[in-house]
Amino acid sequence: MSIFLHEYSRVIVQGITGSEATKHTAKMLAAGTNIVGGVNARKAGTTVTIGGRDLTVFGTVTEAMAETGADVSVLFVPPRFAGDAAVEAIDAGIGLAVVITEGIPVHDTARVWAHACATGNRTRIIGPNCPGIISPGKSNAGIIPADIAGAGPIGLVSKSGTLTYQMMYELREFGFSTAIGIGGDPVIGTTHIDALEAFEADPDTKAIVMIGEIGGDAEERAAEFIKANVTKPVVGYVAGFTAPEGKTMGHAGAIVSGSAGTAQAKKDALEAAGVKVGKTPSETAALMREQLAALQIGADA
Repeated sequence: MSIFLHEYSRVIVQGITGSEATKHTAKMLAAGTNIVGGVNARKAGTTVTIGGRDLTVFGTVTEAMAETGADVSVLFVPPRFAGDAAVEAIDAGIGLAVVITEGIPVHDTARVWAHACATGNRTRIIGPNCPGIISPGKSNAGIIPADIAGAGPIGLVSKSGTLTYQMMYELREFGFSTAIGIGGDPVIGTTHIDALEAFEADPDTKAIVMIGEIGGDAEERAAEFIKANVTKPVVGYVAGFTAPEGKTMGHAGAIVSGSAGTAQAKKDALEAAGVKVGKTPSETAALMREQLAALQIGADA
């Protein structure tokens, strides 16, 4: 099994005619993703050929869903227009919106999230400023390279796109049920806790890797959730142990206030919840191998 994205997902791409969208749509198709069309109001009614597939460009998400039965949208829309595009997807009632775009103003993201809540949370939002989600061998919605690792027993949730890729590579001999990059902006849709809850409920996910980073309190809140609700082994990594004090690092969400939000504070909170935390990605991967060995799960399980 997998979480949020599976082999039956029918995917559309908002902004499909842009260069980045075209490039990554071809890669998603090559990975087996069932892409059924795209959206660009200015090119409605045309057809684009990508990866040997002729894909219809619709004027709206609502039209695309009505014609194709799409239940997932991947947004490759410039920051200036991404907020409105996400609201359009929400209003259409799509089940999952994966917002790849980086640099969306925080007030736009907050508006999108408030709108999703006000309309009953019918749409799960992943992102923004994220690499997306992959259920290896089933579907890939975003920009995660599909050839890093295959299907397997590990669930992965990460704030960082690059560290998502590295952890998949480090544990490629085992594979993943789903790997999800949630993004590191101050306001995001799907959180660590959302993914942890879904992995806990997924019978084919046997162990979980959680990657966080300095700033905010998301990891501390996730630690509380793990302690109360998660029975599966969890290992963690927190990026930013060597970040100079007072220096702005990486994602917009990586803002440290006093001792709160530091890598050490997050590590302490996770370890208090029974999570084994590595100080490097490779050490974290080694901790996961130990957990899988204890579960008597071998490589290529």
